[in-house]
Amino acid sequence: MRFMKAIRIHNYGGPELMQLDDAPVPTCGTNDLLVRVVAAGVNPIDWKIRAGAMAHGLPKALPITLGWDAAGVVDAVGDSITEFKPGDEVCFYAEFVRGGTYAEYVAVNASQVALKPRTLGFAAAAALPMAGQAAWTALVDTAQIERGMRVLIHGGAGALGSVAVQLAKEAGLHVIATASGADVALVHSLGADEVIDYRNQRFQDQAHDIDVVLDTIGGPTQEASWGVMRSGGILVATAMSPPPERAAAAGVRSAFVFTSPRGAVLAKLAERVDAGRLRVLVGQEFALADAAHAHRLGESGKARGKMVLHVNAPPV
Repeated sequence: MRFMKAIRIHNYGGPELMQLDDAPVPTCGTNDLLVRVVAAGVNPIDWKIRAGAMAHGLPKALPITLGWDAAGVVDAVGDSITEFKPGDEVCFYAEFVRGGTYAEYVAVNASQVALKPRTLGFAAAAALPMAGQAAWTALVDTAQIERGMRVLIHGGAGALGSVAVQLAKEAGLHVIATASGADVALVHSLGADEVIDYRNQRFQDQAHDIDVVLDTIGGPTQEASWGVMRSGGILVATAMSPPPERAAAAGVRSAFVFTSPRGAVLAKLAERVDAGRLRVLVGQEFALADAAHAHRLGESGKARGKMVLHVNAPPV
C-alpha cells in the first residue's frame, strides 16, 4: 500500500484539530483519474465541514480529508478512460464523498475534471473550479441571465463574485457589484459598470430595478437585497438559503444553489481563461502543513480572495 501526506480531521472542531497525517493513496476506479495534487483551493465550506456544521447535510465517516478543488497532474487513469492520460495537467472540483484535496493524491471521477488552462499556473488553476462553477450555476443555469439585465453581485472581489462579474459582463448585463477599499478598483477592472463601496455607501441606496441578485454573503445583506429588485426578478444565494415567504412578499423568486462538479462547465471556464476573457484571482498562498492557518484567516473574515495550498512541487 502506498501512503501520502494529507490534512485530516479525526473529530469536528477548531483548526487545531487539523492534522498532517500519513494516509493511504486512494484507489483509482475504472471511471477515475488518480491525480498528483500540486495545489488545492481553500473554500468557506471547508471550515464549515471541519467545525461539524455540515455533518448532517454531508455525512461522512471520520477521519475526513478536507478540500474540494485542486489542480495537478494525472498519475493514473481508470480502465474506461480515454479522454485523459498520465501526465495531463488538470483541474477539478471533486464530489465530497470521494475524499478531499488537501492531500498529495486524490481519485476523482473523470467527468468532473478538465484540462488545466494553459495560461495559468497550478495555484491559479486550483482557485478556479469550485468558485467558477458556482458562479456559472448561479447565473447561467439558475438565473438564466440575458443581455440587458441588471445584476447586483455581492462580494465582487471574492473568488465566486469575481468570476460572476466577468461572466455577467461577457453576457451583456449591466453589472453592479459591492466591494470595499482597494477592491473597488479591482472589481471595476473586471468589467463591473458600477462598484459600491459598502463601507461608505448602502447598496440599497444605489442599486435599483435589479433583475438578478447574486448573494454570496447572507444575513443582513440578503435581507436588504429584496428591496432593490424589480418584480419578477430572482435572488440567487450561495451562503444562506433565502426564506421563500420573504421572496413571495417582495414579488420575486429565490433560489439557493449548491453546485455539483461538472467537468464540461469547467472546460468552458478554462477556454475563457485561455482566450483572455476570464481572470482568476488568487489571494494568500500557504504550504499544505499550514492549512490550519488558512482556516483561521478565512474564519476571521480577513482573507483576501481565494486561498490556495501548495501540496506537491509542479512538474519541471
